[in-house]
Amino acid sequence: MSKISDPQVERIDALFVQSATAFSSAPGTITLHGLADSTVYFADRPRREIGHIPSSRFVELWEAGASNFSLDPPNAVLSFLEQDGESPPDAVVVLRDPRLEPDSLSYTVEILDGTLPARYGPCALFIDVFGRPLIPVASPGAQG
Repeated sequence: MSKISDPQVERIDALFVQSATAFSSAPGTITLHGLADSTVYFADRPRREIGHIPSSRFVELWEAGASNFSLDPPNAVLSFLEQDGESPPDAVVVLRDPRLEPDSLSYTVEILDGTLPARYGPCALFIDVFGRPLIPVASPGAQG
C-alpha cells in the first residue's frame, strides 16, 4: 500500500469493512471488540479502488463534509464468522453515533433485518457507500 498526499485524493464511492475479534450488543447498541486498526474500503466501477484507512480516521470523518454519515446514516450488514460449525444469521442495521475506545468501536443501531446475538466471536461489519474524499492510504486498483 502506498501513501497518497492530499492533492492526490479524489472522490470515490466506497464501501467499508470493519473487522473485530468479538461482538456484543445491548438494546439499540452494538460493539465491535478487538477492532482492527484499519478499516478496509473498496469501490467498484468505473474506478476500482481498494485500500485502508485507520479506523480512528474513519470515525473522525463521520460528520465531515456536506454528505456525511451523521446526516445520512449508512446501512450495514453484520456478518459473523462460523465457530464450531455454526454462526448467527447476518443482520442488517442502520449505524449512528460511532464511539471509538482503544480496542473497541460502538454504534447506536436500528435493526432493519435479523436479530443480534448478545455476544459472539469474530465478525465483520460491511458499511454502505460513503462518497467522500477520505483516502489517506491506498493501493493502486485495477482500472476498468
